[in-house]
Amino acid sequence: MTASTALTPVDLDAEVVELLPMKETLFFNVNVSPVIAVNLSMAINAASIGSVASSGALQDILVLQP
Repeated sequence: MTASTALTPVDLDAEVVELLPMKETLFFNVNVSPVIAVNLSMAINAASIGSVASSGALQDILVLQP
């Protein structure tokens, strides 16, 4: 079973064409979003002989987009 893909003049007349904006217009359409990332960690090992201090931190990222 095959489908016919031939176009008729009526089909072509029904097509609609729309021009795209100039490249300059598309180039200056910039969407800037500030990104804030915070990663803090602290480990203190004071006045201890032979001990180990370690620290781990999770990072949070916030994106503000209008």
